[in-house]
Amino acid sequence: MDHTVLTTTDHSRERAGLRYVYPVLSRRAGGLSVGVNLNPNNACNWRCVYCQVEGLQRGAAPSIDVAQLQGELEAFLRLVLQGDYLQRHLPAGFQVLRDIAISGNGEPTTAREFAEVVGTIRRVREALGIGASVKTILITNGSQLQRAHVRQGIAEMGALQGEVWFKVDRVTPEGLWLVNRTRVSPERVERNLTICAELSRTWIQTCVFAWDGTPPPEAEITAYLDFLRRLRQRGVPILGVLLYTLARPSAQPEADHLAALSTEVLDGIAQRIRGLGFEVQVSP
Repeated sequence: MDHTVLTTTDHSRERAGLRYVYPVLSRRAGGLSVGVNLNPNNACNWRCVYCQVEGLQRGAAPSIDVAQLQGELEAFLRLVLQGDYLQRHLPAGFQVLRDIAISGNGEPTTAREFAEVVGTIRRVREALGIGASVKTILITNGSQLQRAHVRQGIAEMGALQGEVWFKVDRVTPEGLWLVNRTRVSPERVERNLTICAELSRTWIQTCVFAWDGTPPPEAEITAYLDFLRRLRQRGVPILGVLLYTLARPSAQPEADHLAALSTEVLDGIAQRIRGLGFEVQVSP
């Protein structure tokens, strides 16, 4: 019998031996996060320099076997809810199911079946009697909001009282290319975030780190704060900012340049965000 205890530094997608479903000890949630990986082909339309996915390639999610995904998710959640999975695999103080998170090895909303998957999660939750204390979360770069089926899936997230964690690491063209390796415009990021927040409860998720020992340039931080200020002035209903730094090694070519920020620097950025009236949750 496998008695491996999960850690916050190992988010292996293969741990449960399933194609789509994997367990994670989430430092931010403080317990078990059940991941739903819609990118088992390791393909993403962005290439964030801090990404820990080995063999990451440019592309979209493959065709999803929704019936297999539903079977895996229901069976694994039964182990968690009705068996001793939490006691065997989670350290003391973390033995609680916190969320079901659509995430994985690439951008999940590139899956054609994305909206269908959200509906499947809703049905599994209902079948197992999972209450509101267990969140449904989508972790996304928000780049696909122009697609009707993606907006449909996010609207269903909203009906589930779920949360979208919308990645915004940088908001200048240069910063978006340096950190996320995307040519998407800052204007498109702001437009898509606005659409998302109107469809579902939405947090901004921001990763900050040192590059060659240097924190993000002041010009980038100022641009980011101006971005948040515009959202506030326009009344975009953002829940707040999930601010974090590196916890696991990058698997990208830039890995040797990257390092976690000190708690002092991270807290300093958080305070500036709070000064604009946003709630900030910090994960050092």
